[in-house]
Amino acid sequence: MLFSIVPTLAIILSSAVVPSVLAADHQVIVGGPGVLQFNPSTVTASPGDTVSFTFKQVNHTATQSTFANPCQMADNGFDSGFIPVSADNTNGPFPVAQFTVEDMNPVWVYCRQANHCQQGMVFAINPGDKFPAFQAAAMGVPVGSTLSGTSSSIASAPPNTNTATATPSLVTVTATVTISGQQQVTTYGSYPGSAAPTAAVSSDHKVVVGGPNKLFFDPANITAQVGDTVTFQFMQKNHTSTQSTFAEPCISLTQTSTSGQVGFDSGFMPVADNATTFPTFTIEINDVLSEVD
Repeated sequence: MLFSIVPTLAIILSSAVVPSVLAADHQVIVGGPGVLQFNPSTVTASPGDTVSFTFKQVNHTATQSTFANPCQMADNGFDSGFIPVSADNTNGPFPVAQFTVEDMNPVWVYCRQANHCQQGMVFAINPGDKFPAFQAAAMGVPVGSTLSGTSSSIASAPPNTNTATATPSLVTVTATVTISGQQQVTTYGSYPGSAAPTAAVSSDHKVVVGGPNKLFFDPANITAQVGDTVTFQFMQKNHTSTQSTFAEPCISLTQTSTSGQVGFDSGFMPVADNATTFPTFTIEINDVLSEVD
């Protein structure tokens, strides 16, 4: 596999045999403001062609996987590594990773940031008619089914072909659920024949940030469930709500993460002393691990 991280406008020279036909370069945009996708999601390329992945906001990878395991790095497959791009970088230049196509066999790609793959952030070179099945497998959705915006779609485990009587074993079930109006993919253990879980009611937790002569969050801590939201209301003067870690409480998670994780950050919220309306910033709880602000 020929895969390189290249500076913008750089020219790649390879020792591989140059084909007699002029090779093409296929441009693919990775991510962007509020976007979890490769654009386009597929390309048809010939041996010797290149695929240039241009990385936009916020922090993504282009990582080779397999059709059988869409969200798992393939053995000896290429990987761009995490490439962070600041949210305020709207005009570039943007980093580029370039892959050289060696043959006409399909190449399956995903983003290994958090649960981006499980939300359908996958890509393929020369997939034929298999890309819909590849993306559906990444999202844990049975091929041919449709997702409802108001109900859960459960991908059941395959039937047990063993005719011997045995104690039911725990299987992993993938479900697409709707939380606060948005679809999320979750996995959980379940015994065959168990009823699907019922949706929990989410709560919003209000936290006041600052105020006249106040340099603290009120309350200073909360207990929240997955799907709950936390709304930070900013008072006087000028504060932020920025995710950090227990080990580095005064440095943003985005700066200290060794796995490419991007923490939330409200940015500075200036509020005048005589203000009567106050800005807010809301986050949604994705897990029950501690988040330090």
